[in-house]
Amino acid sequence: MIFAILAIGFSWLIAQVLLLRELLVSFYGNELTVGVILANWVILEALGALSFGRLIDRIKDKLSALIILNILFLVSFPLCIWGVRTFKAMLGLPLGLGVGIGTIFWISLIFSLPISFTHGGLFSSCAKIYSASCQSKGASAGRVYFWETLGTILAGVVFTYFMIPRFNSFQIAGAVAILNTIVCLCLLLEQRNGHLLLKGLSVILLAALLYLFSNASWNNVHRVSIKRQWRNFDVLDYANSIYGNIVVTKRQDQYTFFSNGLPVITTPLPNLVFVEEFANIPLLFHPQPKKILVVSGGAGGLLNEILKMPTVSRVDYVELDPLILDMLKAYPTDLTQRELQDKRVMTINLDGRFFLNQTDTKYDLIFLGLSDPSDLQSNRLFTQEFFRLVKSRLMPEGILTFTLSGSLTYLSKDLRDLNVCILNSLKDVFSCVKVIPGDFNLFLASDSAGIIQVDSSLINQRIKSRNIKVNLLLPGYIDYRFHQRWQDWFYNSLKDATQKSNTDFSGFALFKALSIWNAQFSPGLGGVFSILEKISLGLLVSLILGLTLIFLIIKSVNHKFARFAIPYSIGTTGFFGMLINLVIIFAFQVVYGYLYFQIGMLIAVFMSGAALGSLLLSHYLERVKRDLVLFASLEIAVILSVFIILLLILSGPSRFIFFILCFIAGFWTGTQFPLANKMYLNIQSQNFGTSIGLIYSADLFGGWLAGMLSGILFLPLLGLVNTCIVISGLKLSSLIFLLFSRKAISN
Repeated sequence: MIFAILAIGFSWLIAQVLLLRELLVSFYGNELTVGVILANWVILEALGALSFGRLIDRIKDKLSALIILNILFLVSFPLCIWGVRTFKAMLGLPLGLGVGIGTIFWISLIFSLPISFTHGGLFSSCAKIYSASCQSKGASAGRVYFWETLGTILAGVVFTYFMIPRFNSFQIAGAVAILNTIVCLCLLLEQRNGHLLLKGLSVILLAALLYLFSNASWNNVHRVSIKRQWRNFDVLDYANSIYGNIVVTKRQDQYTFFSNGLPVITTPLPNLVFVEEFANIPLLFHPQPKKILVVSGGAGGLLNEILKMPTVSRVDYVELDPLILDMLKAYPTDLTQRELQDKRVMTINLDGRFFLNQTDTKYDLIFLGLSDPSDLQSNRLFTQEFFRLVKSRLMPEGILTFTLSGSLTYLSKDLRDLNVCILNSLKDVFSCVKVIPGDFNLFLASDSAGIIQVDSSLINQRIKSRNIKVNLLLPGYIDYRFHQRWQDWFYNSLKDATQKSNTDFSGFALFKALSIWNAQFSPGLGGVFSILEKISLGLLVSLILGLTLIFLIIKSVNHKFARFAIPYSIGTTGFFGMLINLVIIFAFQVVYGYLYFQIGMLIAVFMSGAALGSLLLSHYLERVKRDLVLFASLEIAVILSVFIILLLILSGPSRFIFFILCFIAGFWTGTQFPLANKMYLNIQSQNFGTSIGLIYSADLFGGWLAGMLSGILFLPLLGLVNTCIVISGLKLSSLIFLLFSRKAISN
């Protein structure tokens, strides 16, 4: 049974992450998309745990129920992958069409249902069967939690660093199905009598799965699904890295490289208007550009334009995902070969911010190839703190340049706020900032006053003197782009925009980018974003206080409601665990750069802490005489840990400290689960399956709430400090409710 619990935790994490990756490719996902997908997953899993927790107590043949659930899980996994890849073809949706939140919600709900709901049921069923062999049912809950968590830790390492680089999604799903079928057989063979039908079915299923894996059938399924997913495109290559999914397509002589479903490079004919303006105008602002740094998005046109400048002697090109460059080399064109084989170009596979932290090189120009901070990862390249770092890596006349979405006809409120909050951040760092408005707004920032003095006549003169071959930047066009009326119109449009800046620990620009995305694909939900923008720390604290008072009033009227204090506490602990882990990871990304291996290890350390906390308390559970006192002490420990974690993060700790913080947060999260289950069993006198299903689902619901709101409300709008205050406030609420309910719980 321990092997079964390990396998269930292992399979769950792989299924969740793999399905999430597939959905992001189909949805062209961002932070909000991830929140909706994970919210659906967690809610369905909570419903599964709660439903089967009640049902398993009434079923006589519990082993058969567990085996049937496991078979449903392993069969539905590859079917859901197929559905996610082909739903646009089934619904007749064009491949390049983005979908709104409504479609994202329903599609992710449908294809998460068979996997997440059954997994929740598997957890409750395993816990019930395992408890039969334990003297203490309360302790058995903690042990099940420990073994399942250990399975997820193993899955995180194996999936990220072994499976993803070597196997496609169907092969991974097939391997998971084989593992779960072996688990079914092991459980059935322990029972010498009966279950002949299930034993025969498991043997046939295992033989079929091994056959599919051995003769490359899963590869054939993979190819057919890709063909349906990328219909009307000639797919040349499809591969996954630990950073995302890369697809290479060809139409006539044009190659397009997609990252997570979005086109990032088109060659040999890129967007000539964009690359010629973005490359040449900043270079022409500088009197003698020699050393250039390009952070992301350089290949496929931008590098080629930069290299045309005769004064350029060195270009450092930083790209996070090495698979993109590998694909460009595997499918070369004259354009990409000129760029990547030029002796002046050095390619570096690192996060851009991490590279700037490590290098001592000073540059004449730094290009940010990303446009609009659409997620937490990219937002950290558009903050005050990052701009200060860039400033320290620029020569005295150096220029930072990047683009943001714009328009020469109308700027919506969200678009104004997005541009202005980043403009405010630039002005806080650089003494001279210039914006050239257009369909994309070109930003230039420097501490040299010469950047402001450059006009269209000087640009035209430098084009001629440097003998640059241009297609678009002719004298008439330059005069048009630099005309004063566009400057006047742009700055007049920004008069009523926000006064906020974009910072590392409060990403207002990310919120605005998500709001713009929502307005494009789900305009009916625009009011939701308007409401969210008005939410403040004071309002959330008032809501928590009001919720606490309501609970206390209901308890005074109905004394049985006091029992709800335990699942409420576990729900707030689930909220704490999810959100504080995201806070630590977010802070680590900001401070040290996006090192994927270490981010994965941070999650593994958090899960290790949760597993150890659960196991440790389970071991001593029967020796605990004053359950309520210990539970209240753990609540206080969680509240104090929030402030300790916050203070340490703000002090700029070493990397090692971040790992300690993750372990501590995970430890406090894991300790409460077995104790809560024991206490709830004592006061509710319910069957074990019902109790553990309720406690587990409360934990998941708290995690769902934190995951849903973290990427759109807590981290972007409230910021790091206020988010930690909300976490501690919610935990204080559950502590107060618990203490006021102590008489009913103790009895």
